Amino acid sequence: MPAKSQAQQKAAGAALAAKRGDKKKSELKGASKSMESSMSEKELEDMASTSQKGKPNHVSS
Repeated sequence: MPAKSQAQQKAAGAALAAKRGDKKKSELKGASKSMESSMSEKELEDMASTSQKGKPNHVSS
């Protein structure tokens, strides 16, 4: 599932780094913290690899 905003793509990248052990899980905040625990590595890869071009910074609900 591709990211819908730049913020979501960045959060997925941070969560993926923590899941792989490149970043400490204690450094995660907000959405990236919940993404790390609730999503698989494959799902995070798909979301983090989404291009930011043309995406809004944030998407309101």
